[in-house]
Amino acid sequence: MALLSHEHTDSISIGGRRWAPTRVREAVVRALDGAFSDKRRNVSRPKLLFATSAVDAAIVVATGAAAFLLVGEGALSVSAMAAWTAVLALATTLELRRNWSYSVHALRHPTQQMGKIVKSMLAVFCVAAGASYLTGLPTFAPLTGLAWLSMAVALMTAQRFALARLLAGLTEAGRLVRRTVIVGGGPDAEHLIRTLEGGSHNELAILGVFDDRADERSAASVAGFPKLGSIDQLPAYSRTAGVDLVIVTVPMAAEQRLMQILKVLFTLPVDIRISALNSKLRLSSSAYTYIGRVPMLALMDRPLTDWDRVIKNVEDRVLGTLLLLLATPIMALVALAVRLESKGPIFFRQRRYGFDNELIEVLKFRSMYTDMSDADASKLVTKDDPRVTPVGRFIRKTSLDELPQLLNVIRGQMSLVGPRPHATEAKASSDLYQTVVGEYFARHRMKPGVTGWAQINGWRGETDTHEKIQRRVEADLYYIDNWSLLFDLYIIAVTPFVLLSGKNAY
Repeated sequence: MALLSHEHTDSISIGGRRWAPTRVREAVVRALDGAFSDKRRNVSRPKLLFATSAVDAAIVVATGAAAFLLVGEGALSVSAMAAWTAVLALATTLELRRNWSYSVHALRHPTQQMGKIVKSMLAVFCVAAGASYLTGLPTFAPLTGLAWLSMAVALMTAQRFALARLLAGLTEAGRLVRRTVIVGGGPDAEHLIRTLEGGSHNELAILGVFDDRADERSAASVAGFPKLGSIDQLPAYSRTAGVDLVIVTVPMAAEQRLMQILKVLFTLPVDIRISALNSKLRLSSSAYTYIGRVPMLALMDRPLTDWDRVIKNVEDRVLGTLLLLLATPIMALVALAVRLESKGPIFFRQRRYGFDNELIEVLKFRSMYTDMSDADASKLVTKDDPRVTPVGRFIRKTSLDELPQLLNVIRGQMSLVGPRPHATEAKASSDLYQTVVGEYFARHRMKPGVTGWAQINGWRGETDTHEKIQRRVEADLYYIDNWSLLFDLYIIAVTPFVLLSGKNAY
């Protein structure tokens, strides 16, 4: 029987089961919706941008193949054609990224995208033609290149207009908006909300207001939006509701109050802006960012932009899978050694702080005797610790016990590089980490990593003094503030050499 056959005009038989076209279409839509949605059923911006760049690359490849086959001017081998299409597809996506084409805000404006597409593709084709001329590499003929360029620009432009309509529909449905809270109530907050709502392209979903005042100056609702609590309650709410943007309406003159607010907000992986709508201080226009018609002062941005998250996710999944495949024989030997040496499970599972303070279950090879395991890490592991098995001592010193965390990376719970995840009861000396370092939770603005900047600089292993955890947090925050793909690759490359020393690992 055929896999796909039409028996009636109102149904399709698939594998002997009859489906209505509407049901098939709805099933496809649900599948796509699930693939591009996050856990709160919002559209995932990194996935959307990755898909857009992948479609752009596919368009360049397809139009290149069509130009070579249809125009046929200039004889090139199949391998040369494939190489040119692959190189130009990659170069085009990189150039579009350089021209700020891959952001949700940019994709909402297809007319502006036309200029970026033409500019980017002309630059790529001109560089390719010049490079081939200087190096003497076999290249495509001018007529082939012109056909290729024309078709690619036309298809990409059409895609951008179609995508803009899709984004408009998703925004209207509340699936592609920036979830926003206002800090500070009263007339200033009401004026801000009214102005934001009056914008012609409102991409914000205001959730409510946070205000410490409990007197008549702080009403139960502001401009129809509820007061959600005090500022101290904002971090917990942010993690539950998935807040993207915090707008502070407290006057800039209230410096002490602003510092108190920022101390609370500093740990959150969100964009923080101060509204300058009612400010009498007027700075240069370049000092402001704008949301609609409202001037804002950028206080803090989330560590990774949407496109940075795309790059880091690709890095984690691709390199993580490759490293897992390479490490499989070693992991098999470690697993066998753990199993043969002492009774108990091969893996040790421990709940640790992950991104945005969410608890994740981190995998390690078991390095302690089962009846002496410490799931909360309430007691530090020290040199010659009797709880650690002989095999455990070796795999801890070489960090082989951490290899199962590559599975956490592939699952999306961790990154290859980032601040190391700590157990909930981890201590420096006898004090919890978060009580020793005020900025401790700010390191959770990025996914935890298998390795990190702190680790390759010697801040790993036992934290028996306050200084050790302070230095580790400082290194983690430096990494978060200075992240780049090259920075990650450098840390990954250096890590094996640091691990061979076994320094500070017990």
